Amino acid sequence: MKFGGLTPAILTTWETQVLHLQYGMYVWPCAVVLAQYLWFHRRSLPGKAVLEIGAGVSLPGILAAKCGAEVILSDSSELPHCLEIYFEDILTTVYFLMQKNPKVQLWSTYQVRSADWSLEALLHKWDMKCVHIPLESFDADKEEIAESALPGRHTVEMLVISFAKDSL
Repeated sequence: MKFGGLTPAILTTWETQVLHLQYGMYVWPCAVVLAQYLWFHRRSLPGKAVLEIGAGVSLPGILAAKCGAEVILSDSSELPHCLEIYFEDILTTVYFLMQKNPKVQLWSTYQVRSADWSLEALLHKWDMKCVHIPLESFDADKEEIAESALPGRHTVEMLVISFAKDSL
């Protein structure tokens, strides 16, 4: 298959998975979707600075590094497993980075697990906005990529977060 006269390259990665209660060595569906998004945009990665927060087994970070990005991986086994509690702390860090460079973007995936929690409210509080990227726009809508095998088959969403327009 050719796209615009180009034959797409293929990169294969192998991640060892150990499934246990802590899921410390588990490749989460969100990581696979984010890695797919990075691969789709691989030509824009060389020379970019990438910080992967909550890296886990680091699939997106490893892929970004293989595509030429300068990558910093961060994670902690000491933090609780509920990202919603710490997402505002992450946005505080991103806000600081955006103040230093208003063109910074946060490329993020998350699994929708509850209608009781709203990312948009937090983004508004920090003068940020998000664009929901349709999974089919970067070939992540296939069952073997974006579907979760976790209980409830939660929805994975891809977001690009940046400053709200009136903040610039």
